[in-house]
Amino acid sequence: MDIKQLEVFVAVSKYKSFSKAARELFLTQPTVSSHIQNLENELQTVLLNRSNKTITLTDSGQLLYKHAIVIINNCKKAVYDIKEYSGKIEGSIHIVCSSIPETYIFPGFLSKFCKEYPNINFYISHCDSNLVVPEILSERATFGIVGSKTKHPHVEYHKILEDDLCLICPTDLEIPNKDGVVDINTFKDLVLIMRKDGSGTRNALSKSLSEAGISINNLNVRAVVESNEAIIEMVINGLGSSLVSKMSVEGSIARGEIKHYKIKGLNLNRDFYFLFSKKKIFTPTEKKFLEYFSDQYNLDIIHE
Repeated sequence: MDIKQLEVFVAVSKYKSFSKAARELFLTQPTVSSHIQNLENELQTVLLNRSNKTITLTDSGQLLYKHAIVIINNCKKAVYDIKEYSGKIEGSIHIVCSSIPETYIFPGFLSKFCKEYPNINFYISHCDSNLVVPEILSERATFGIVGSKTKHPHVEYHKILEDDLCLICPTDLEIPNKDGVVDINTFKDLVLIMRKDGSGTRNALSKSLSEAGISINNLNVRAVVESNEAIIEMVINGLGSSLVSKMSVEGSIARGEIKHYKIKGLNLNRDFYFLFSKKKIFTPTEKKFLEYFSDQYNLDIIHE
């Protein structure tokens, strides 16, 4: 049993797929299969259930997985300690973000971090807020940044920023308002462009409307769009109005490309969160990132 076999086994376990594990490790699928088969032959046990469409761990596989994570992380720690001793901290970190953090929060932080630790590289994935937690729990990603909070006993959340949703409208659209505040009935009559289900923006809006006794299904929605940037461009081009993150339209507002308003009677404040699995055993590189992130955002994080 060697470290490469364990790395392959852990990757197959995480992705529940030989082909995805092969892509992750830059190996061919036959090579991945060979590593698993050799490992099972050496241990004289079956580690993976292959009978179903989804690969699952056998009891022996679950036992080995726990040990394999510790062994791999200890090997990484040894390499890390040697690199740190020689003044070179390096490694890879996988982070998953919803759209607003990915575009408007993380790049600024990452720029500062990489100046201090230039040999640490990142794999950054994008998905809706609702899908970030499964990525974290499956250990396909180590850290996440999202715009809405989904409670889970094995996920630790830390608030990092506050934001507001604001109503944006085309510059040629005249709507009644008082000092930039729109009545809720005026809002209900607007032609809207909405983010799709699952996004943090959509979740925050749905919650706020529900608290005001309004169903999001009763709004006059012209289009449902996946991209926040696409929505802003559609509003600029006069296709409709929308509710978006205030930080995402500050440039467009400053350039006079859109009008923006608050809506009377709707609480459109929301928070952004940094999250990770409570059960995750961090590599030394991941710990360094966690320490730096905690310092930058004044987070009280204690994790062994």
